[in-house]
Amino acid sequence: MTAYDPIELKRIRWRSRRGLLELDLVLEKFFAGPFDQLAPAQIDAYRRLLDLPDTDFLDVVNGKADLDDSELMAIVAILRSL
Repeated sequence: MTAYDPIELKRIRWRSRRGLLELDLVLEKFFAGPFDQLAPAQIDAYRRLLDLPDTDFLDVVNGKADLDDSELMAIVAILRSL
């Protein structure tokens, strides 16, 4: 598990609730599995992904777009595999 504060992890989960059902379904699977295995640096990258607008986030997860940041794309690869 990570060194993150449990309250901060709850905030991250709350911020992960999105306006698009398709994105919510992927993120539910993410939290049900791989999220708990992430290192703190990976969680930081995921938090940066959450700054994307919903439609852009979904396009990246669906493979319609990529990002220039390799740390973000590492998390995207996990999301795409779900």
